[in-house]
Amino acid sequence: MSQMRVGMIPWITDDEIQGLVANLAKEIEMDYHGKSLVMICPLKGSVFFFSDLVRKINLPQEIDFVHVTSPKGEGCRILKDLTIDIQDKHVIIVEEIIDAGRTLSFLKSRINASHPASLKVCALLDKPARRELPISPDYVGKTIEDRFVIGYGMDSEEIGRNYKDIYNYAQ
Repeated sequence: MSQMRVGMIPWITDDEIQGLVANLAKEIEMDYHGKSLVMICPLKGSVFFFSDLVRKINLPQEIDFVHVTSPKGEGCRILKDLTIDIQDKHVIIVEEIIDAGRTLSFLKSRINASHPASLKVCALLDKPARRELPISPDYVGKTIEDRFVIGYGMDSEEIGRNYKDIYNYAQ
């Protein structure tokens, strides 16, 4: 952890994260019992959460990845689009954290244009205090106050994504 930013402390442990992931997987299994899913992973931050979640969901699944960027002051742009035909399929977007909601709102609109049977959002962390658009996840591991977090896919200038715990600044 030599790259850890000064003042960062462990906040959510790997064990706690895995408990949240297991609970979300059970909830999704109950809602989609007997159905197949298309699980969508927005790159890069969601990849760790996505990998853990899809392995815990005991339902038939297809997985796909998208990469959407939204540079400050600019609109959203797709760097990598879906490769699976999602028309008439049950789709879940898996986000590690929902913050302002700009990118997620753009992605939901893009996916809805392909006419899925259903579209839901699963987020490990939801930070509604930072929301700029009226969007909310259907499945939430934990709602958090407005704090800066890194680890488990979340980064600070690309540092920290690989930390197994989630860290924040001491308050």
